[in-house]
Amino acid sequence: MREGLRVGIGYDSHPLVPGRRLILAGVDIPYGKGLSGWSDADVASHAVIDALCGAADLGDIGTLFPPQEPEYQDISSLVLLGKIRALVEAKGFAVINIDVTIVAQSPKLSPFTSEMRRRIAEALSAESAQVTIKATTTNGLGSIGREEGIAAQAVALVQRQKDQT
Repeated sequence: MREGLRVGIGYDSHPLVPGRRLILAGVDIPYGKGLSGWSDADVASHAVIDALCGAADLGDIGTLFPPQEPEYQDISSLVLLGKIRALVEAKGFAVINIDVTIVAQSPKLSPFTSEMRRRIAEALSAESAQVTIKATTTNGLGSIGREEGIAAQAVALVQRQKDQT
């Protein structure tokens, strides 16, 4: 076993509503609806934040960035992800790998995954090779299959740096 490795898992989902931009992993996706939420409601970034929080024992996104706080209204989730990166590093960890799966019946996300990967990596001061973004559908099943919302799950691997105790 490699010493100092920790894994965290994150999940988020939001309903789709008219009149909002659809932001996923920091990328503005052309679509007729967007995700409802206090920030930009970026479920992919939120899942990564919670995965990193779990891996580095930081609590969760709702504790660190409480909903209904005015400073977080419509904020870019990539800004929040940058704040989490700083907290992860302050706890003595480095991000090794992030793996994200976005679950959406539509729109088709494969044309945007390279840019999503780049934006998440940039927010984490990481290399694009350390981030994987995948998209899938529910084959028409459930609320996501009915295009009522979008969800994402993420796994983060961090490692304690040797000069940290």
